[in-house]
Amino acid sequence: MNDAWEALAALLRRSQRVLLFSGAGISTESGIPDFRGPNGVWTRFDPSEFHIDRFLAGEASRRRYWQRTTAFYQEIVKARPNAAHAAVVALERLGKLASVVTQNVDGLHQLAGTAPEKVVELHGTHRFVSCLSCGHTHPRAEFQARVTPEGVAPDCERCGGPMKPATISFGQTLKPEVLAHAQTEAERCDLFLVVGSSLVVYPAANLPVVAARRGAALAIVNLEETPLDGYAQLVLRAPAGEALSGAVALLAADVPRSAAPRPS
Repeated sequence: MNDAWEALAALLRRSQRVLLFSGAGISTESGIPDFRGPNGVWTRFDPSEFHIDRFLAGEASRRRYWQRTTAFYQEIVKARPNAAHAAVVALERLGKLASVVTQNVDGLHQLAGTAPEKVVELHGTHRFVSCLSCGHTHPRAEFQARVTPEGVAPDCERCGGPMKPATISFGQTLKPEVLAHAQTEAERCDLFLVVGSSLVVYPAANLPVVAARRGAALAIVNLEETPLDGYAQLVLRAPAGEALSGAVALLAADVPRSAAPRPS
């Protein structure tokens, strides 16, 4: 695959503002299942159980929601960043990474060392919980310890409203300010690098189009086809860890140690 890594490295060399757009496929190598694959989350859970209307339907529905989301959260907290996440950190240290826009809710980019201010979490995060009434947020680890095995979760300590994982559930809209931030990053980048996303979930999947219309190059690293493959300058059918590690290693080899930008 050396030619493939070199092709991606060549795009990275020519770029100064890389937007890395990550989906579930970047985290499967950390042991977190994707959603739509043959062993994905939706083979074990009914997606309708994660609809916001179910959460709000009553105490019994809310308890079932917390039982199901707790099972997924436990998989997340056991996971550790993989080679792909590490390569993103290396890309930042080389001065190429402008931002990470992610569909993931696992927080692994930040855990790997990517600057938190560079990460835009489109679909929220499982690392926090938030109140649906007043918006108060709280670290999930502390809150989760107070959720019973039966799914009984405490109410908001400030207003008494229902607390929910700080993720965007089915039926909820993306936060306007988060989507606007992602769109601004897409407009400013010169390379939109998709890693591990099927590009079928909107409005997130429209961001590569926004970038391309502003003249950015488009590269896609994904094991399966995406609807935008035909518009990309480069498509790699490869695991995220291999592709990013290989390309970033070639890029790093171009930079003398003394000339490499130091992490901020």
